[in-house]
Amino acid sequence: MKVWINGDFYDRDEAKASVFDAGFQHGVGLFETMQARENHVFRLDDHLRRLHDSARELGLTERLQEQPLAEAVQRTVEENGFPKTRVRLTLTGGDLNLLTKDGVSQVDPTILIVAQPSTPYPEDFFLNGVTVVVSDGRLNPLDPTSGHKTLDYWKNIRALQLAGARGASESLWFSVTNHLACGSVSNIFLVRDGVLLTPLAHGEEPEGGLPSPVLPGIVRRTVVEAAESLGLTVKKEMLTIDDVHTADEIFLTNSGWNVLPVVQVEQHLVSSGPGATTKLVMQAVNALVESGS
Repeated sequence: MKVWINGDFYDRDEAKASVFDAGFQHGVGLFETMQARENHVFRLDDHLRRLHDSARELGLTERLQEQPLAEAVQRTVEENGFPKTRVRLTLTGGDLNLLTKDGVSQVDPTILIVAQPSTPYPEDFFLNGVTVVVSDGRLNPLDPTSGHKTLDYWKNIRALQLAGARGASESLWFSVTNHLACGSVSNIFLVRDGVLLTPLAHGEEPEGGLPSPVLPGIVRRTVVEAAESLGLTVKKEMLTIDDVHTADEIFLTNSGWNVLPVVQVEQHLVSSGPGATTKLVMQAVNALVESGS
């Protein structure tokens, strides 16, 4: 396996980063997880635009160039040559000076790109759906890093561990205002009377409203586009646990599984299997990923 670091390829066992790197020392950094089919990275431009916007908004760097980075991602995928690839792009603060006068780092970031075989998920997940639980934690919309894909992922991983210990596949997060937000590693959609409902994401808030702690997922955006092309209505709005309990269908989205049906939330049975709307959206999104659209 070849790993790309700051412009050069290294064998996996020779790839190194400084122990003084801000990503290691302080968890300062961002990442993107992408998928590729036969060397084509799905929605690469969308991923890099989100990374660029977050890096600028959080003061990590203003010098990130998307085109050279896209070329580096493509080269890494081709260098490793897997039929189905999981791509992880990590951007850290490098040897970061935390006391810059303008609040923006002038240090070149560390950029790491890893391409691995895609994780195979059990077919049963998609045929019969999964159970999810509700995290005891709450997301704070006033946290300036909320709604960004930062390296501070400990709470997400811990929630997944606790969910797995209870026989669940994902953990749902609510905000401190008790509004539905997302999964630990996913966005969420509810379906009621054939209408898709999803929580407002970062950048979609109404003027004067609270910031959203929800990451604007790339597959989430793909679902919205696919659903609208199918003639389905999609609403982005503030949702509560009552909306979860009254949903006809629920599904989760991310760049690993695309669309994942949910049939049970805690002890509440949503459905006996994936619903008709979920199946329709799942089929449309999978087709887009496989075709590279």
